[in-house]
Amino acid sequence: MKIKKSMFEKFKSDINTGFGEKSSAYGGRFINKNGDSNIIKRGVPLLDQISWFHTMLSLSRWKFISIVILFFVLANLFFATIYYIVGVNHLNGIHGTTELEKFGQAYFFSAQTFTTVGYGHISPNGFLTSTIAATEALFGLLAFALATGLLYGRFSKPTAHIKFSENALIAPFNNQKALMIRVAPYKNANLLEAEAKVTLALKVDENGIIVNKFFPLKLEYDKITALTLSWTLVHPINDESPLFGFLEKDFKETFGEIIVYVKAFDEMFCSMVSIRSSYSFDEVVYGAKFILMYKNNGNNTKTVLELNKLNSFETVTLP
Repeated sequence: MKIKKSMFEKFKSDINTGFGEKSSAYGGRFINKNGDSNIIKRGVPLLDQISWFHTMLSLSRWKFISIVILFFVLANLFFATIYYIVGVNHLNGIHGTTELEKFGQAYFFSAQTFTTVGYGHISPNGFLTSTIAATEALFGLLAFALATGLLYGRFSKPTAHIKFSENALIAPFNNQKALMIRVAPYKNANLLEAEAKVTLALKVDENGIIVNKFFPLKLEYDKITALTLSWTLVHPINDESPLFGFLEKDFKETFGEIIVYVKAFDEMFCSMVSIRSSYSFDEVVYGAKFILMYKNNGNNTKTVLELNKLNSFETVTLP
C-alpha cells in the first residue's frame, strides 16, 4: 500500500521525535524491540564510539561477571609472566620442580599480591621484584575500586522494571476498533504517576518523494496514578486517528512502526524511570484482544498478577 500525503493532511505531524524525515537514508525500524535506537555510529575511531561506563552498566549479568573474571585471570597471567622472566629465584618460597610448577606458584603469588591478601608463603626478594610487586598491588587496588564502583552502579542504577507485550493488537472497543498495547511491572518496585506516549511512524509519498512522517496517537488514558497491575494502552481508531480506515491487508502491505514510551516515578529510587519499545506493522495482530492477566487469589486477600499471560490474547471478530 502506497500512502499518499493527502491521506494525512488533516493530522498534525509530530516533528519532535528526533528522527529525520528522509526515508531513503533510513534502514529498518527506528527503535528495536529492546528499546535501543536502530543506529550504527561511524566516522570516529571505535574506542571513541563506546562509553565503557555505560556499556559495563548495561551488560547482562553473566557477561559482566565473565569480563571481571577474565580481567582478573589475564592481569595475573601478565604479572606472573613478568615474575617468571625476571626469575622465580627472586621469589622466596617457590619450590617447584618443573618450570610449569614454578610458573603456577608465581601466578598464585601474583593473585595474592593483586588482591593484597599476602599469605606470606612466597615473598619478593630484591629491588626489581619488590618494585613489580608494589606496582601490582597498586594496580590491584585501583582495579578492585573500579570493579566495586561498576558493581554498585549496576545495583543502584534506576531501571524501569516494565515489560511490553510482544504484539500490539487491533481489538474491538466501544463498537469501534482500537490499537491496544499492554505493559506490566515485573518486579517488586512501586511505580507511581505512570505516563505513556505512542507515536505512529509511516513512510508517506510526498510529491513523489518517500518521507518519514510521525503522528502522535491519542490514548484513552495516557496517565495513571500507580502502575501496580497490567496497563493496556488504548488508542481508539476513529475518524481522528491516523489509523482510521486501515484494514488487515494494509498492516501487512504498509511499512509502519508504532513507537511507545513509558515513564514512571520509582518510589524506591525517588526518581523518574523510563522505557521504550516499538512494534512494526507485522507485529500488529488484527482482530484480537488481550486475556485478563490478574485474578483473585481465591480467598479475597490478594490479587495475583500472572506475568506469564502478558502476551496472551485471543482472536475476535471486529465490528
